[in-house]
Amino acid sequence: MRIDDHQDKPGTKARHYSIEGSGKLRCTLCPHYCMLEDGARGRCRVRRNASGVMQADTWGIVSGYHMDPIEKKPLYQFYPGSQILSVGSHGCNFRCPWCQNAAISQCGVDEQMVRKEIMPDEIVDTAAQSDSIGVAYTYNEPTVWFEFMMDVARPVYERGMKNVVVTNGFINPEPLSELLEVSHAFNVDLKSFDDEVYRNSARARLEPLLQTMKAIAAAGKHLEVTFLVVPGVNDDLELFDEMTQWIAAEAGKEAVLHINRYYPSWKMQTPPTPISLMRTMKRMACAHLSHVHLGNVPGAL
Repeated sequence: MRIDDHQDKPGTKARHYSIEGSGKLRCTLCPHYCMLEDGARGRCRVRRNASGVMQADTWGIVSGYHMDPIEKKPLYQFYPGSQILSVGSHGCNFRCPWCQNAAISQCGVDEQMVRKEIMPDEIVDTAAQSDSIGVAYTYNEPTVWFEFMMDVARPVYERGMKNVVVTNGFINPEPLSELLEVSHAFNVDLKSFDDEVYRNSARARLEPLLQTMKAIAAAGKHLEVTFLVVPGVNDDLELFDEMTQWIAAEAGKEAVLHINRYYPSWKMQTPPTPISLMRTMKRMACAHLSHVHLGNVPGAL
């Protein structure tokens, strides 16, 4: 059930949910399909059942608002050398214990320490009046900010600028199709090619993410993939080789892969990824992909 009218202020009423009876709502934005009693929030912590109406509690709330090099997203093959206005909010539908943005992605609405309220037209005008190529939705997981993201992305698209989405890819096909209509480039954070890693670490599943990547590629959108190598979690070389072959088969040999170095963060204190392992992975990936880069390693591309 899609609900497009608004109450209180523009956009605070969420979309992509169903009414299940007895005051319960089922969120259909992502594959978690959270069932919410009155007053409850979903796993993302920012979508709430408010007396039988789904509310998007972070509509208009921004945690980060900066002009960045496009390479910082990271996107290396999409308008290289350009600047892009980057915006983010709070919340995420994953629970990765190594999250490097936990201060904004792993907090509830009432715990938000860094926040600014802003309207979509201000973001669009800022991008249009600067040297930015458009707007990047990043920092936290932008798909849980779906309504506000779309309220910005549509006018950005209509004014001939670019929309870039930096995401974990865990979104259902219907909202993804709407996003694909107005987006130009994606960087998808692929945690592992092992469903058990997704279930144990992110509390999610792998297959929906793979379907998202297939849909992005099928729509002809620019796709780059980020793979953070977490020692003891997703550093199996055989699975890594399977993953790079899958990317080449589904997104093409020209798809860009960023192999990033993990550093201790949030709940995980395992030592950083050995650089020797990353270099081995790069050599393996180059057998299948034309554009492979090392990230979080000074001086190494």
